Amino acid sequence: MKKLIEDFSKQLAEAIRIGGAFDPSETDRGFSNVVISGMGGSGIGGTIAAEVMAKEAVIPIVTNNGYTTPGFVDEDTLFIACSYSGNTEETISATEQAAKYGAKVVVIVSGGKLLEMAKENGWDSIVIPGGQPPRASFGFSFPQVLFVLNAFGIISNDFVKELEVSISLLDVNERAIQEDGRDVAEKLFGKIPVIYAADGFGGVATRFRQQVNENGKMLCWHHVIPEMNHNELVGWRTENNDLAVVIFRNDKDPDRIQARMEINKQTFAQYTDTIVEVWSKGNSDLEKAIYLIHLGDWISFFLGEKRGVDIMEVKVIDHLKGELAKLA
Repeated sequence: MKKLIEDFSKQLAEAIRIGGAFDPSETDRGFSNVVISGMGGSGIGGTIAAEVMAKEAVIPIVTNNGYTTPGFVDEDTLFIACSYSGNTEETISATEQAAKYGAKVVVIVSGGKLLEMAKENGWDSIVIPGGQPPRASFGFSFPQVLFVLNAFGIISNDFVKELEVSISLLDVNERAIQEDGRDVAEKLFGKIPVIYAADGFGGVATRFRQQVNENGKMLCWHHVIPEMNHNELVGWRTENNDLAVVIFRNDKDPDRIQARMEINKQTFAQYTDTIVEVWSKGNSDLEKAIYLIHLGDWISFFLGEKRGVDIMEVKVIDHLKGELAKLA
């Protein structure tokens, strides 16, 4: 896993090459909405893409994480199916439904059944390198969502330059990122992380939670500000130093959200002695998101290392899939 995280910027560079070659079978078809469907490490790229491109996208982008599709999916829908293995049963089911309803289907895969279905049905596809855990292939898969959106005129191609800037940003700061990751992991070790981020970066917080779950073999939770100010904030009532607050922050977060974060910290400090602020670098939302994702990956790795766990194994997920296979 360490090598895979180290190679994140190389994945992004290869992803630009792969995505730049995407040549959809039709580009003059108009759409009224986009649905991005995927699970876990494959699906989180769609969530983050929808957030960072929300201000630019000319039509709504909705994410879908399950067996079924939203009721509005029809021939005016661009349906992007993301499954690293190509065998994710929820994504396969949702894609079959979307195709039945007449949606334009594009798959992002490394192989598997979904790629076979794409070939059989004439769906467009982007094939990325396989053989890695889905969570460690984010650099390959996430940019492809952006390339698909651009190919159909939903976003501009400005993201390509931002990806290139992100690669340079990570390469220049790699040592410092690892040092920061190790430092944060030291503070979180032995505690339950409670992760917060500004609205628009909820996907980044989700990604970090997923990585702590899988790499660190730990439970944690996350929420978004300001939404958590209307519910979860009231739950901070009991002193518990086993909890550790992690706040993902950006210098360009809206002033009112930054104010809320500062006030929230006063509340958190009454009930836990560990509050860690993790600041992004970069200019655009995309650059900031990529920076925080990479830093979060390192934090999760160092947590797993300190806990002495097998960072790569996901035996409980394998067990679940095996039991489900018996029901087929």
